[in-house]
Amino acid sequence: MVTTFEEELNRSGKLVYTNVGVSMLPLLREGRDIMIIEKADDYRPLDAVLFRRPGVKGRGAYVLHRILKACPDGRFWIIGDNCISGEYVDKANVLGVLTGVVRDGKLIKNTDLKYQAYVRLWCGPYHLRIHILKGLRFARRVRRFIKRRHLSS
Repeated sequence: MVTTFEEELNRSGKLVYTNVGVSMLPLLREGRDIMIIEKADDYRPLDAVLFRRPGVKGRGAYVLHRILKACPDGRFWIIGDNCISGEYVDKANVLGVLTGVVRDGKLIKNTDLKYQAYVRLWCGPYHLRIHILKGLRFARRVRRFIKRRHLSS
């Protein structure tokens, strides 16, 4: 029987699933790492949460991104670890929080020191991270441009 993420979380309180996409790199590698999502009543900044985009079907319906800010109106400002732009999400659309990642057969809990260091050093300084990501993307474009010019000559 196929169930939605919401149904599985309501049934068992936990969702174990592989991710699709690159928005949470380097934390989650597409199709290789397994994420463990659990229901929660309370969410804090820097939690990675699974939410549902209302009115969206298919690949973009469920998204795992990180809370950067809790707003007084009950929404969260959320962005992927590998993204340069974010979005506001109503708390009612948040389904659960990432509590662990299984990488190469090893469980990494969100309470582990390495995970906490990653969150504090990469995700916490949002504005610095944005500049780093923009610089890396620019360098990739320049490299591709140079390769194309070199191959065509």
